[in-house]
Amino acid sequence: MLSNSHRHVRPTNEAARAYLESLISEDFERCHPGETLDDIKRRASFSKEDKGLLRDWMAVAARRAAADPPKLSVKLAA
Repeated sequence: MLSNSHRHVRPTNEAARAYLESLISEDFERCHPGETLDDIKRRASFSKEDKGLLRDWMAVAARRAAADPPKLSVKLAA
């Protein structure tokens, strides 16, 4: 999946973040055996590769959430 480093998914609060993460956690763990979404979130603070990977997965979550918009408010940074 191609990412655009200038646009990020920014959940409006912790509940929104948790909802987005719930949409991708199972698929993430299937694609990255032995790792969890929490692992990548922790490493993203010091690894640009992991930061990009997390950004891409959150973009997937935002697309999934957009299919059911009443549940969540998500902003894309300009």
